[in-house]
Amino acid sequence: QVQFVESGGGLVQPGGSLRLSCAASGNIFRFYVMGWYRQAPGKQRELVAGISRTYSTKYKDSVKGRFTISRDNANNTVYLQMNNLEPEDTAVYYCNGRVGATMTLLDGEYTYWGQGTQVTVSS
Repeated sequence: QVQFVESGGGLVQPGGSLRLSCAASGNIFRFYVMGWYRQAPGKQRELVAGISRTYSTKYKDSVKGRFTISRDNANNTVYLQMNNLEPEDTAVYYCNGRVGATMTLLDGEYTYWGQGTQVTVSS
């Protein structure tokens, strides 16, 4: 079971930027399709961005043009660069993924989640 540790969250003003990191354990990370998810208070967890093994990406409409997902297989890490942050981006951000080739795998249920990292956008 690969485990994930998220970091990089914090308090930022509207229009600011943050870069989140997700470090994976084990040596099969490169076979994973990976996603960044977020959960705001009182709301369901949602997929924000995904990246495949071949580095194709997809994004939730509300973050397109502002967020960029990337991965470094040599260091077992996936990143989320978040620019022009809005108060609506406030949430706990999590990473997760599965072994496989298709982005649809990111829509399934997971039995394991890391501790997440809090992002607060406020003036």
